[in-house]
Amino acid sequence: MGVKVNGIELTDAEVEQELSYHQESENPLEMALNTLVVRRLLLDEANRLGVQGDTDDAVIDNLLAKEVALPQPDEEICKRHYVQHPEHFTVGECLEAEHILFQVTPDVDLQALRERAQVVLEQVQQAPEQLPALAKQFSNCSSAAVGGSLGQLSRGQTVPEFERVVFAMPAGQVLPRLLETRHGLHVVRVLRRAEGKLLPYEKVSDSIRDALSAANEAIAWRQFLQRLVGQARIEGLEHFTGADSPLMQ
Repeated sequence: MGVKVNGIELTDAEVEQELSYHQESENPLEMALNTLVVRRLLLDEANRLGVQGDTDDAVIDNLLAKEVALPQPDEEICKRHYVQHPEHFTVGECLEAEHILFQVTPDVDLQALRERAQVVLEQVQQAPEQLPALAKQFSNCSSAAVGGSLGQLSRGQTVPEFERVVFAMPAGQVLPRLLETRHGLHVVRVLRRAEGKLLPYEKVSDSIRDALSAANEAIAWRQFLQRLVGQARIEGLEHFTGADSPLMQ
């Protein structure tokens, strides 16, 4: 059985054409089917409400403009975001760090790995200058070849869970616990850091407003789509992730 939306089956021609737009995605067929389902739901809703346009894309744009309320962030909300997230508006902030990675793989004995990493952490805490030699011996990161050195790091260069912790550390400190990330367990030491300069609110207010508006828009569109999905009958699609469709971005 093919994919049906409210009893109407997607045609092979529709699927074939849509597939050509998603060849770079991880699962082109799934993404194509999800996009077609979203398009059909939106066009059906536009037809029900009498929303028109010169093209299908124009119809969808007009539908969203008519039906989706997009609250705009006011000055107070923008200033609060600026105060709460100064790291987003700081330029020139960087640090030098070194680490030892104990990589977590599907077949690894996690308890044994954690115990080994803890022993190494304690060695580094007692003698931080040993970290480069221990990195060469134990680290599963390519940086092991250079003694665990990560060089100079700026925000955005590492995974968020690593960045949040490391950029909060003072220079010269070894993190007193193992840092867990999607890559595994890390022993981390920050060598040097430059604090950077916080940009004035006036210089970033427009970008803050744009970012918050885009976030509000994405939430509102997803809520609208969820309502349509809840009212629809979708058959033959095992994984429907319509909110991630390019149509809703």
